[in-house]
Amino acid sequence: MHWRAIVRLFGILLLLYSISFLPSILVSLWYADGQWPAFATSLLITVSAGLILWLPNLRKRHPLSVRDGFLIVTLFWAVLGMLGALPFIIGLDWGVTDAVFESISGFTTTGATVIEEIDRLPKSILYHRQQIQWLGGMGVIVLAVAILPLLGVGGMQLYRAETSGVAKHEKPTPRIAETARALWTLYFALTAACALSFWIAGMTAFDAIGHAFTTVATGGFSTHDASIAYFDSVAIELIASVFMLAGGINFVIHFLAWRKRNLWLYLNDTEVSAYLLIFLGGVLAVSISLFLASAYPSFLEALRHGSFQVASILTSTGFSTATFGLWPLQIPLLLIMLSFTGGCGGSTAGGIKVLRVLILLKLGLRQLKQLTHPHALINVKIGQRPIMEDVLFSIWGFYVLYVIVCLGLTLAMMTAGLDLESAIGAVVATVNLLGPGLGVVATTFAEVDDVVKWLGVFGMLAGRLEIFTLLILFLPAYWRH
Repeated sequence: MHWRAIVRLFGILLLLYSISFLPSILVSLWYADGQWPAFATSLLITVSAGLILWLPNLRKRHPLSVRDGFLIVTLFWAVLGMLGALPFIIGLDWGVTDAVFESISGFTTTGATVIEEIDRLPKSILYHRQQIQWLGGMGVIVLAVAILPLLGVGGMQLYRAETSGVAKHEKPTPRIAETARALWTLYFALTAACALSFWIAGMTAFDAIGHAFTTVATGGFSTHDASIAYFDSVAIELIASVFMLAGGINFVIHFLAWRKRNLWLYLNDTEVSAYLLIFLGGVLAVSISLFLASAYPSFLEALRHGSFQVASILTSTGFSTATFGLWPLQIPLLLIMLSFTGGCGGSTAGGIKVLRVLILLKLGLRQLKQLTHPHALINVKIGQRPIMEDVLFSIWGFYVLYVIVCLGLTLAMMTAGLDLESAIGAVVATVNLLGPGLGVVATTFAEVDDVVKWLGVFGMLAGRLEIFTLLILFLPAYWRH
């Protein structure tokens, strides 16, 4: 480990993150909500911490290894949670547990909350919540790589540790800094288009920008208690669905389609095609079930709420027009299954990811064929491309660890006092980065014990960092030279 180089990098990243408090200060001054001293203090604390870490190690520049990258990314997400919590602690007098939970939920784009009266929060605090989800969507580390070429060769290690998905080593451009800049440019453009669309559909400028932040990031924080249902607008729900689904697609595919001006690239990609088919199948199943159960007076009404909720949950966004946990029959279970599937690899969505699910299904089919033809050599392919055996083992290992983490957290949350339904709901909400859960956490984590909230923080970090990046730090072999 190059400890002083790591500390130096932490200092740079903290100085970079401190800039994000400036817009919140401006919003506070614009709306005169009295919160600007809290954000100014948070900025000073972050800058001071960054300088203390950076200045003594100014000349300690060493190439970062992949092992260094895992440590930096995991610790930085944890530190971000602490720093993002400062405005809640200083400005709203929250306890550390609630403040860190809300902040981690934001940065990991989970959308779970401990707030019961969101509408009453100061405008600048609301803006801060929305902004941290937007920053977390693409990843602050990737942003750092995009605008700080001084990270040098270590940039690739950070990018690999930070980005999600099976194809996380694929880059749309040869240079890592150019890749990160290209992805952030596209991310910003999608956000701007989403904000403009919301504004045209009837949102105020403040709500349009805030919801665009969390729609493209598939985060789910809203500036209102009722979430998207507050607006009661079919147009806004359609816009949100389109941009949530866009956020759940691999951003490399977005980049290639934009650069080549070819929309057929979406349908030609096996994962995106499967993702869209899963969405359409989920919409039909949920909408028909809602109509047959007489949950809504007409099929069009059932289709409206069913399609929006499927888009929200498949992409792990968590926006709501209804509390899906109260829907009848098998519908809540079906939606939970969709949340485990999640979006595409390389997207801002959570879950196992569509590509991994496809490969796991193909692995199962290969095993069945192998039983009938023991000596046959059968490749697992995605499209026309065979998947290497080491990748198959990696995906299988990821799936096993994902299940173990979910079961372990469910058991721990039940030990902390939750009933089975609420414990499962809390794990689904946090590990899958979904936000809303079941039982007592269907809408908020405000009433649960602090132990459950800290378990939720662990679950959110595990889900955001895709299990391996976090759990590898608990291996004794990782710390051996």
